Amino acid sequence: MGFKNAKQTIEDLLTLADIKINGDRPWDVKVHNEELYTRVLAEGALGLGESYMDGWWDCDQLDQFFNNILRAELDKKVVSFNTFLLTIKSKIINLQSKPRAKKVAEQHYDLGNDFFEHMLDKRMQYTCAYWKDADNLDTAQEHKLELICKKIMLNKEDKVLELGCGWGGFAKYAAEKYGCHITAINISSEQVKYAKEICKGLPVEIIHDDYRNAKGVYDKVVAIGLCEHVGYKNYRSFMKLVHSCLKSNGLFLLHTIGGNISVTSVNPWTDKYIFPNGMLPSPKQLTTAWEGLFVLEDWHNFGPHYDKTLMAWYNNFEKHWDKFKSKYGDRFYRMWKYYLLSSAGSFRSRACQLWQIVLSKEGIPGGYESVR
Repeated sequence: MGFKNAKQTIEDLLTLADIKINGDRPWDVKVHNEELYTRVLAEGALGLGESYMDGWWDCDQLDQFFNNILRAELDKKVVSFNTFLLTIKSKIINLQSKPRAKKVAEQHYDLGNDFFEHMLDKRMQYTCAYWKDADNLDTAQEHKLELICKKIMLNKEDKVLELGCGWGGFAKYAAEKYGCHITAINISSEQVKYAKEICKGLPVEIIHDDYRNAKGVYDKVVAIGLCEHVGYKNYRSFMKLVHSCLKSNGLFLLHTIGGNISVTSVNPWTDKYIFPNGMLPSPKQLTTAWEGLFVLEDWHNFGPHYDKTLMAWYNNFEKHWDKFKSKYGDRFYRMWKYYLLSSAGSFRSRACQLWQIVLSKEGIPGGYESVR
């Protein structure tokens, strides 16, 4: 396709999303390299993201740009060969197998604890906060942790298994406030080191291992932000693992980002730069995975809260960037900004959701009382 045709095609597509090239509104794009148009048409999401990292275009309000893009479903109108290849690859290969599972830890979660300390809240929560009755990130994240504890009816006698524990924030909170015993398993060496340090002296055991190696039987099981790394080929075995680790009268809480339709991979840019081998589950994929194993007690969607959480992380990232500029460089800055703001736009547009799902083995006698 010639340059003029490519530019016109992109202009026509952006018009559907109320976005102008070199317009003066915050969500309009400023083009610095005219080769952008052919690159995006050829490479889709990967080309759009990499060209931003290369400084080929800018936008004052990337979050709103992506909200408009996704509301207009432009992501479905430009499907590149890269997307096709990744989809085929995800069908043939188990992208989330044990040998591949370490890649996301090494590339993303092990970036540096000091970096995440400056971006996240004081409890180092790297999952969606709960903003009901909260006006700042620290409070909203504490409310999220308390919400989880209440949903699983946590008490002092409980033995809890946490699959994928991040930096240990939930384990610390639950052990300190409720006095229960937590066994937490995580594949990231940096996160495990941090979690062990903050949980010293508490009834918490942090294990550096793949979640698939979890053993024992527990009163409660939680997975907060793990399911995005499990993969559709492993959902059934994941649910079977939880089932085997849960007492007959126990509860399982799954906190996960989700999508509206069933897919088998993320977009190629996110896969390459942010969460390699990740993917978002759909309702159909999850219910199929737990069918015959669990009773659905509660399904809570508060996806719009993730928009607010991501904007809070972005503001912290911008505020403290000078401390990390020399270590990570300008290309990383543009990559991370693109990641946080495009993610915020995806939740604002309702293309992505955030679910907390409560499951039991046999159904709670008399029914489960939902907590909001």
